[in-house]
Amino acid sequence: MYDVIIIGAGPGGLSAGLYAGRMGLNTLIIEKLSPGGQITQSSEIENYPGVCEVKTGLELMQCWPDQTKKFGAKITSEEVISISRQKTENGKSPFLIKTSVNEYTSKAVILATGATPKKAGFKGEEEYIGKGVSYCAVCDGYFYKNMDVAVLGGGDSALEEALYLSDIAKKVYLIHRRDEFRAAPATVEKVKNRQNIEIFYNTTVEEVKGSPFLNSAVINRNGKKEELKIDGIFVFVGMNVNSSLVKDLCELNEFGEVKVDLEMKTSLKGLYAVGDVREKSVKQVVAAAGDGAVAALSVVKFLKD
Repeated sequence: MYDVIIIGAGPGGLSAGLYAGRMGLNTLIIEKLSPGGQITQSSEIENYPGVCEVKTGLELMQCWPDQTKKFGAKITSEEVISISRQKTENGKSPFLIKTSVNEYTSKAVILATGATPKKAGFKGEEEYIGKGVSYCAVCDGYFYKNMDVAVLGGGDSALEEALYLSDIAKKVYLIHRRDEFRAAPATVEKVKNRQNIEIFYNTTVEEVKGSPFLNSAVINRNGKKEELKIDGIFVFVGMNVNSSLVKDLCELNEFGEVKVDLEMKTSLKGLYAVGDVREKSVKQVVAAAGDGAVAALSVVKFLKD
């Protein structure tokens, strides 16, 4: 029986594990992939307080798992299949967490499962994944050295990845369906000043083509179709929250995000949610880390009560 099980080892989960372990709780973190979360795929982090040099997401997260384990939390690499409440003879209701290989029980659970990239929905998107369609510039950018690529999206992630790719690719087409970006003004200014980035406003991607690899995209630019010769396209059009494990346990909003209060409590006693999976998350590393700390301290209070 663990005091708390944390599902997910991104910034929110690792921060929760650090605080829970440091407060003396018997803590287990379950992560199906490598610890670090989605942020490890980011090419540039320049706004994390106290980290004065620009780092990649992977560099920023490198020491977090070891720091968390230093205070007693355990980390295991497994995929969680289900979460449920179990009635016992003494009237208590611990959580039962089933993974693909084990079963665990705990008095509290912190959900830190984050979010995954959305598909854009253009024709050929699924077909060309790994053959020219990518959702991670850090992972795949190297393969497009001195080539022409497109980036689809208008938020911070899209613009930051366009900047990253501009140092690798010969040409970067930044395609956005609206007439202005949603990204931070400083990032927009950088993009506009980068000579090998060309911006296409009011433009959508309808189809990608090529055999066997992608070599062009059919775009609709200001109402007119044209074919754009590119070697790859990087899609950054938002995220889907990974809340399916708790959809029958606690209250979600219309977007599938977990509703929480200021202490990261969900509508189910003993269940907490942090980071990108929760309602009104600002989708920032520092905020997810703060959520994790708040949730762990809330669990301490819950167990004492």
